[in-house]
Amino acid sequence: MKEKNQLNQNNNRRKFLKKGALSAGSLMIIPSHVLFAKPEIRNSEGQLIRKASVAASDRVNLACCGIGNRGGDIMGAFANTGLANIVALCDVDMGAPHTQRRIDSNPKARKFQDFREMLDKMDTEIDAVSVGTPDFSHFPITMLAMSKGKHVYVEKPLARTFNEIELLMAAAKKYGVATQMGNQGHSEANYFQFKTWVDAGIIKDVKNITVHMNGQRRWHGWDTNMKTFPKGQPKPGTLDWDTWLMTAQHHDYHKDFVNGQWRCWYDFGMGALGDWGAHTMDTFHEFLHLGLPYEIDPVKIDGHNPLFFPQASTLAFKFPKRGKNMPKVKVTWYDGVYNQPELPEGYGKLEVNPDIPPVAGGKLVTKLSPGKIIYGKDLTFKGGSHGSTLSIIPEQKAKDMLSSLPEVPKSPSNHFANFLKACKGEEQCRSSFDVAGPLSQVFTLGTLAQRLNTKLKFDRTTKRITNNDLANQLLVGAPPRKGWEEYYTL
Repeated sequence: MKEKNQLNQNNNRRKFLKKGALSAGSLMIIPSHVLFAKPEIRNSEGQLIRKASVAASDRVNLACCGIGNRGGDIMGAFANTGLANIVALCDVDMGAPHTQRRIDSNPKARKFQDFREMLDKMDTEIDAVSVGTPDFSHFPITMLAMSKGKHVYVEKPLARTFNEIELLMAAAKKYGVATQMGNQGHSEANYFQFKTWVDAGIIKDVKNITVHMNGQRRWHGWDTNMKTFPKGQPKPGTLDWDTWLMTAQHHDYHKDFVNGQWRCWYDFGMGALGDWGAHTMDTFHEFLHLGLPYEIDPVKIDGHNPLFFPQASTLAFKFPKRGKNMPKVKVTWYDGVYNQPELPEGYGKLEVNPDIPPVAGGKLVTKLSPGKIIYGKDLTFKGGSHGSTLSIIPEQKAKDMLSSLPEVPKSPSNHFANFLKACKGEEQCRSSFDVAGPLSQVFTLGTLAQRLNTKLKFDRTTKRITNNDLANQLLVGAPPRKGWEEYYTL
């Protein structure tokens, strides 16, 4: 009887959370005596003495897939919101030092090495799932979670292939769950400033945008004459290599495939573009309504190799006119330490945003901080990465404009709290799959141009590459490994 009552409680909880997500367009007003276990306390000067805490029964039951490295950071950020109960931990290597730390800090959460087993055994106990795994493995975890009615938070980019992203966007609509891609700057100051400045006509008539990420990458310095993948090595005894591979074609284990090294390879990752494009291109892509490009031109590819990303690349994305008031736009992407864009007069210096997470466990090393330059008809804007706000250049122009700039609203929640509140219907996700999906598809088209080192023409209506048969086939990619086909049919 006790187990039956618990099952009924879990089912009722899931219905409440799903209903909340479906009605996210209108905010739910929840009385403070229900929502908060302890009220917020401030002193007479308004300084916060104690944060309000949410009752355990009103938190979102969160399962975390990928709990080491960046996945562990995501897990910690969710815990810090006070809005989640972390009920399950899942990682293909639960015995590694970087996962063990997270396990030790969450002793009550159930542990799994296979996400399928976790979602099967804890189906009624899980409201939402975070996916902090390598790019290529986002798809199967996310599809299975959504098919079971779970809300999903997925690290950027959304998936590795154009078609996988297409399927994820369709599934999000089908299952009616809250979805969020993990480009956290999309809930910070730059998001609200960019939207406000577009709405006010400050940012207008944009025809050219430069985006740059010139930091040292993991594959820089590799032998660009490499013809085959590295030979296999003995794998750690704690690692479930078969589950790590998921839908990918078989590769023997090698240290240069795991712990962030997967980002180097076309088979597993999305290179610098997929990694940093989500933090530098997100706001202008959404609020200038760019959608998908009609042409992607690899203007410069240094150190081309069909297996891993270039040593440097310049990609030109061409987007058509949108509506009556938005002209054609060319977005030019620069990566590579010495492949830096020409800077406009009065550019000044761009400081590295201190809120940017460490890169590969260390400090970001670059001569030019990641960011963008937006060229409007009358104004030029300089911006950084993540939540960094734009500034008008040159400095005198910015001073002249100061009195006419509109007030920018503050963010009501960070990216992680925004997702959890969306699970309950209190907010809408700011980087939901319908927003983050087309952005991520731009990255997949760019990496195809890098991989094949050729210009691609893309039909935005049919969503086909029209001038290169191989590139068009790679929109879908290689068939999934035997036993992993079902995720493409959910």
